[in-house]
Amino acid sequence: MIPRERVLAALNMQVPDRVPKALSFYPLDFDGMSDEDIGGRLGADVRFVEFEPSQDAAEFERYLESLPAGVDIGNSSVLRTYSEWQYRPDIAGVGVLSSVGSHDSLGGYRLPDLTAAYRSADLAAKVETLKGGGYAVCGLPPHLGGEVFEGAWRLRGFSQFMLDLVTRHPFADYLLDQLTALARENARVLAAAGVDILVLDDDIGMPTTMIIGPDTWRELLKPRLSSIIQAARDISPGIKVLYHSDGYIEPVIADLIEVGVDALNPVQPDRMDAVRIKRVFGERLAIWGAVGAHNLMASGSPGQIRAEVQKCIATLGPGGGYIACPAYDVDYGVPWGNLEAFASAVEDYGAYD
Repeated sequence: MIPRERVLAALNMQVPDRVPKALSFYPLDFDGMSDEDIGGRLGADVRFVEFEPSQDAAEFERYLESLPAGVDIGNSSVLRTYSEWQYRPDIAGVGVLSSVGSHDSLGGYRLPDLTAAYRSADLAAKVETLKGGGYAVCGLPPHLGGEVFEGAWRLRGFSQFMLDLVTRHPFADYLLDQLTALARENARVLAAAGVDILVLDDDIGMPTTMIIGPDTWRELLKPRLSSIIQAARDISPGIKVLYHSDGYIEPVIADLIEVGVDALNPVQPDRMDAVRIKRVFGERLAIWGAVGAHNLMASGSPGQIRAEVQKCIATLGPGGGYIACPAYDVDYGVPWGNLEAFASAVEDYGAYD
C-alpha cells in the first residue's frame, strides 16, 4: 500500500498492510527542518497543508518587539498566529477582549482576516502535489489554539470566559458563534481543496476531568462542532475528521462520533485508557496517538520508546483503526534519536499478517 491508502484504510476501520505512522496532528518545525524534511526522513504516512500567514509583516514585527525578554512561546508560525489575534500569552489570564462588557461593546476588535483569498490560493495545488507523492493529506483551519472553545477563552481570558458562561451567556454565545462561522468557512475551503482529513483542535480536557462539564459541552460546543463538520462534508462527503483534545474527554467520545468525528488524538495513556476506548468504540472510532506518557519522547531512552510502540501496536492495532503517533507534542526538547526509535519501531512491529 502507498501511505495514503494505508491511512485511509485505518480511518475506515479496515486492516492496512501495516500500522500507519504519524508524528503529530500538525506540521512540525523541528531543529531547522521542515515538516516535509522530517516526514521524509522518518517515513511518516501523512502530510499537512495550512493557510498562508498574514502578509502584515510590519504588525508582526511590532508584536515581537512588544514581548518581554525571555518569553518562550514557540516557533515563528505560532508567533504569527498570536500576533494576528492580538494574543499575549505572557499576560496570564488576560485576553484582548477581557474588558469588554457585552457583545454590543466589542469596539474596534475584529477577528483576523483568515478568509482572504491569498491565504488559501495555493491549497489545492499543494494538496494535489502531496497526493501525487502518495501521502494522506491533513488540512488545518487557522485558529487561536482551538477553533471554538479554546479560541474564545484565549481572547477573553480563561477566568472571564468561564464567568461569561454563567453571567454573560449572550456574550459567550455571540463570541462562540463568530468563531464557529469562521471555522465553518475555513473547513469549506479545505474540503474544496481536496484534503483527505480535516483536523479540528479544541482542548476541552484536563488531566482527570473535562474543563467544562459534559452537559455544558453538549449544549454549547457539540452543535457548533457538528456544523463545522457538516460544512466540510457538504463540499466533500467522504472527508475524514480528526479531532484533537489533550486530557480526559471520555464522557463525550460518543457525542464526537455522533457529530462525525472519525479519529481521536492524542489519547494520552496517562489521561485515558486507549485499550478501553478501542474496546468500546473501536468499530466507529480510530485512535491516532497513544504512544507515550508525558515526557517519554523527551526523556525516555530509545529502548523505552520502542517498547511503548510495540505495546501500543499489540493492543490497539488488531482489526485496524490505529495510527501510531506520539501522544505528546514533539518539540525541541525531543532528541532526534528518540524520533528515529519511534519511527523504526512502527516499521518493525506494525506489519499485519
